[in-house]
This record gives sequence, C-alpha cells and structure tokens, in this order.
Amino acid sequence: MTADGLPEGSVGRLHDAGRVFARYYLRSAFRIRVHGRERVPATGPLLVIANHSSMIEPQLIFGMLPRRSAFLVKAEMFGGIVGRFLLAIGQIPLKRGEIDRKPLLTAVGVLKDGGVVGIFPEGTRGTGDVGAAERGAAWLVRASGATVLPVATRGTLKPADGRRRFRPRWTSSWASRSRRRSDPGRPGSTRAPKSCAVSSRRS
Repeated sequence: MTADGLPEGSVGRLHDAGRVFARYYLRSAFRIRVHGRERVPATGPLLVIANHSSMIEPQLIFGMLPRRSAFLVKAEMFGGIVGRFLLAIGQIPLKRGEIDRKPLLTAVGVLKDGGVVGIFPEGTRGTGDVGAAERGAAWLVRASGATVLPVATRGTLKPADGRRRFRPRWTSSWASRSRRRSDPGRPGSTRAPKSCAVSSRRS
C-alpha cells in the first residue's frame, strides 16, 4: 500500500483533483446538503457504507469526504480512459456475480494502512432503502477492525414518471460512527470467503 492510504499505483494529486471536481461540478444540478460531515474521523481505518440508487451518490460521497478514499466500483466501469482514470485515483474494480477475492483483499490492505474504503452493500443500484445487502461489507469490518461510518442519501432517484424537478435537493446524512473489533480467535478471518461474491444484478 502507498503511504497515503490508497491502493498501489494510485496518483495522490490526481485523486485530490478528482475529489475537488466531484465536490463542485454537480452543484448546478442539485442543492446539496450534508449532515454530520464532522463525524468523519481525521485518521485511522474507516469503512463508509452507503445506500445506492443512482450513479450520482458515489461521485458526491467521494467528493464530500474530507479524506482520500478508495471505493469498490463495478468492473464494467474500468474500460478505456475512464477505467485508467478510476485506477489512477485509487478506485477498486469489483466483478459482480463472480468469486472475486482480490478487490476485497485490496480494500483490507487500504484499511490496515489507515485509509478509507467506501462500499455500497446492495451490490447494485436500488431504491435507496437497502432492501438487500451482500456480505462483503461485514467481512471487511471483521477482517480489518475498521471504524464504520453509515451514510444515508436521498434525492437522486428519479420519480416513477421520469420527471425530476429543477435542482432537486440531495441530502446525505452521516451517522455516528461505530467501532467493530474483529475476533482474533476465529481462524481464517483475514481470508476473503467465497460468500463475498457480489450480486450479478445489473444496475
């Protein structure tokens, strides 16, 4: 892992520039409100767990976090120049519907290096209520002992009729963080199990 808490091969300055861009470029389309940003610990391993109803939340959360972060992102996004950019800013490709231990172990490495990892436990976009969750997030907490920061977002899901009001409000509430210590007495707790495979449902 690199000294700045991002996966190997990441470019720190490019990552920082991407965060600034993500923080401001959607302000013309949304009225952005973030509650609880001060609850993000300044240092130490942190796992951000958020709901997911559109392609917008990952960008906004990435930009609003006051620390560098590596998100688990579906592997389909890593093609061409976009894929090279995502790798350069430290994002982690994850194959959905397959047994894919490498990204989970990479994420654990980031956490053990004192970094921040973001994950959307639904494994795909949903209605925003996290009606179903995959097991990868729980395993990351157990394997790393990271602090958990739950993040709830509202405002990006399009209405059923497809019509969105002008500059809708996007609200993100960051809950009180909690510490989950891993159990050192359980053998094999640092190995990513097959059950961590991500859902094959399409976004």
